[in-house]
Amino acid sequence: MSSRQPEVLWAQRSEKIYLTISLPDAKDVTLKCEGDGVFNFSAVGVQGDSFTFTLQLYGNISPERCKTNVGLRNILCSIQKEQKGWWPRLLKSEEKPAPYLKVDWNKWCDEDDEESSDSDNDVEYTGGDDESSDDGGMLYLPDLEKARGN
Repeated sequence: MSSRQPEVLWAQRSEKIYLTISLPDAKDVTLKCEGDGVFNFSAVGVQGDSFTFTLQLYGNISPERCKTNVGLRNILCSIQKEQKGWWPRLLKSEEKPAPYLKVDWNKWCDEDDEESSDSDNDVEYTGGDDESSDDGGMLYLPDLEKARGN
């Protein structure tokens, strides 16, 4: 049985990389983040097909701070960069990335955008509940617009 690649959407912040792996009803999801930036994924799809891929990310990451959330339609991964800073691309290799890797424009944020939204975050999270803001890193993104509107 040959393995296939699921579609993978990616976006970055200065401290994190977000990967959204489109694989509905995935079973046996295994993810492994290694400090040198190797990201391994494997899962079994709804038809029993096996899906695997390995990414050699551009920079080093903090494996103990990688978070995963397996949802019904996709798997969200938040990968902590070892050093804060913007990567020029997702992968170490300068070759064109594989066709299954796509930019996640919904989560994408330019360096300039991030700086302007950082000041909002300081106001929003001064309540000392850092745990929840870190933990729900993926969940609060859409609410920034609402926060600005009020």
